Amino acid sequence: MTAISPFFRLARRPVLAAAVLAGVIAAPLAAQNYAYARSMNNDLGECAAGKGPAVRITVTGLKSSAGNLFVRAYPANSRDWLVSKRYVMRVDAKPQAGSTTVCVPLPGTGDFAIAVQHDANGNRQTDVSTDGAGMSNNPGIKKILGLVPRPPSVEKTRFRAGEGITRMTIAMQYL
Repeated sequence: MTAISPFFRLARRPVLAAAVLAGVIAAPLAAQNYAYARSMNNDLGECAAGKGPAVRITVTGLKSSAGNLFVRAYPANSRDWLVSKRYVMRVDAKPQAGSTTVCVPLPGTGDFAIAVQHDANGNRQTDVSTDGAGMSNNPGIKKILGLVPRPPSVEKTRFRAGEGITRMTIAMQYL
């Protein structure tokens, strides 16, 4: 079974799993040849004029400069969204209280979704009570029974990246 990304260790939808097992969904939606789980440190030079495809993200609402900031770009499909090691690029950055700018190089043009995690105490583990999260298009992150964060669907976070530099702002949410 595939592991879910650390910030959202939640069960996958049982109906989708049953459909896959029953053979109703036989082939991937759009076969892409992505190299998964690539990572790098933040390099704003990758978002310079003439570069791309890449996403230049201003992350706002950071509570502190402590810890780590992880920005992951996923193919915009439900098979990969928030699944551990199914991102196409993870950029590690040093957070700055207030806002930080991060450049995420992409493997090509197309539809992607971004997830940002502020590992506030720097322990490289998910601490739901102190860590923050944000996503492309800034959908709200809701809680199940007021306790466990429930991530938004990939449809709410999907965006189109072109040949050059795509710009966006992602607001951090702390639960």
